[in-house]
Amino acid sequence: MEAVFCNISILIRGEITIGTILPNLLRHVCAKRFDWASGRVSSIVFAVFGIKPLPELLWLLSGVPQGCYLSSSFFATGEIMTKPLTILGLESSCDDSAAAVVRYVPDKKAEILSSVIEGQTDLHAQFGGVVPEIAARAHAEKLDYCVERALQESSLTLQKIDAIAVTAGPGLIGGVLAGVMCAKGLAAGSGLPLIGVNHLAGHALTPRLTDNLAFPYLVLLVSGGHCQFLIVNSPTEYRRLGGTIDDAPGEAFDKTAKILGLPQPGGPSVEQAAEAGNAASYSLPRPLLNRPNCDMSFSGLKTAVLRARDTEVSDQGGLSHQARADLCAAFQSAVTDVLAEKSRRALQVYLAENPTAPMFAVAGGVAANSTIRAALETVSKEFGVGFIAPPPSLCTDNAAMIAWAGIERFRLGEQDDLSLSARPRWPLDTKSPVMLGFGKKGAKA
Repeated sequence: MEAVFCNISILIRGEITIGTILPNLLRHVCAKRFDWASGRVSSIVFAVFGIKPLPELLWLLSGVPQGCYLSSSFFATGEIMTKPLTILGLESSCDDSAAAVVRYVPDKKAEILSSVIEGQTDLHAQFGGVVPEIAARAHAEKLDYCVERALQESSLTLQKIDAIAVTAGPGLIGGVLAGVMCAKGLAAGSGLPLIGVNHLAGHALTPRLTDNLAFPYLVLLVSGGHCQFLIVNSPTEYRRLGGTIDDAPGEAFDKTAKILGLPQPGGPSVEQAAEAGNAASYSLPRPLLNRPNCDMSFSGLKTAVLRARDTEVSDQGGLSHQARADLCAAFQSAVTDVLAEKSRRALQVYLAENPTAPMFAVAGGVAANSTIRAALETVSKEFGVGFIAPPPSLCTDNAAMIAWAGIERFRLGEQDDLSLSARPRWPLDTKSPVMLGFGKKGAKA
């Protein structure tokens, strides 16, 4: 009957039992959280065991004093903030199911004890891109096993974990929801605090995980779904200087790969093909360089690649391997030039604020591109600013960055409860004007 409560395979080993789940769920009921772990546990379960959810019984079994409201600050004691923290992180915002365990010891560099990633490239290959419904179902199937492997590789059990951090948005809502529900089930069953993390914050704070970067620093967050310059003042305070007004660079890489008949994901495919190409063979636009701000555009560049391909096919009767490589090199060069020039402008704004130890970092999946990394490092040297680029494995989506972002929030005394919602959109900077407009789910960026 334990499987009624949770689809976590580690439950069978006794780490989560009815004895641990029931009281912890009831604690949330007493806290007026009636979502029963958002679907993982329902009121039907109590009928199965002949338990009547009378208020007196709920208070008795929960162990929470009557009149106590279990809010987001319930676990935020000074003791927790001063001791070493070990956080389990979950990530499922796109097409990578991931779990990781990260340990933080005050005044020392954080340690990634384990990082497990289950990709879905093969599942989406025939469609030329990520199919949200397929991705969501795969997350629901794989997250449990990712958690189990992450705990095994870290040689820890849930009893040794201080809290559970999970990507709560932005991202493909089905995948985000799968991760949030898995984390809620774990939190409800183990009694561990739950921390919802903004996926973009995970990327933006990665330089602190890898290099213990001090605030404030400038970061270029460049990925498949986002591209923006941010001044990071704290784990919860971000100021956007500019960003893309349409497609993100990662999306443009993926669509360019599809246009040229290259496999997905497009970023690595285009980069590899570009190594044999001549960027000067095609003249592609550098959008918005005539504007003095930090905003960017990549939609037109993608269209220019499409037209160049069509012209090549029309004139030559097909697209040769060399022409494909030349187009990839030209496209990559154009993206690099735009990011480099806009980085110069963002650095000017950042340095005008006279930071004590100025640093420029790049994060996100596109930051794994070696040509782009080298160009941004060159720009940093021009301004005499230190440059940080995380290892490629921590640029693409991973759960270690989510665990670290959870540590950052937890150290500030912040956490969530079982009312945590999955969010398809969640801008980091909520004060700056919206760049991409509003939809039914709120501001896009």
